[in-house]
Amino acid sequence: MSTTTPPPEKKSILAGFKEFLMRGNVVELAVAVVVGAAFSKIVDAVVQGFINPLVGAIGTQDLDKYHSCLKGSCKVGPDGTTTGVLLNWGPVLSASLTFLITAAVVYFLMILPMNKYKERQAAKAEPVEVPKTEVELLTEIRDALITQRTAEDEPGSQAQATVAPQREGGVSTEKQTDA
Repeated sequence: MSTTTPPPEKKSILAGFKEFLMRGNVVELAVAVVVGAAFSKIVDAVVQGFINPLVGAIGTQDLDKYHSCLKGSCKVGPDGTTTGVLLNWGPVLSASLTFLITAAVVYFLMILPMNKYKERQAAKAEPVEVPKTEVELLTEIRDALITQRTAEDEPGSQAQATVAPQREGGVSTEKQTDA
């Protein structure tokens, strides 16, 4: 009876967080969408009330106003059109921060506790009994036959049953005789 329950590996929290972000698990993605939608107002408040003022200490508080010009000077005309090639990286930065905050909240409040719970439940579970393989069963039968043969071959036994030695292919090398 062999049991195959390897001990769980210990991971750091950041390694688990990275694995969560990189893995495409549908259940965790569904949980992330639901919880992310529920936390969207909280995340927006954190970005607007905490992150943007910190960024505002360096420049403007509105991340959406950050941009760069790739070609020529970026000037806004009186009709609202922009000359030059404008690269708006502020909204991308804002969306990235919102995503990271949402992912961290989902991971640390939902996924990490659920994984710890699953590990505790797995540790409490009894090891599953693995059924014997055909080779193990055949080995036991062979050993039982050998034991039976040696018991019958002892002096004083009445019947002489023989178990013929087997070649590798399973074909007997001796003829069996009836006693």
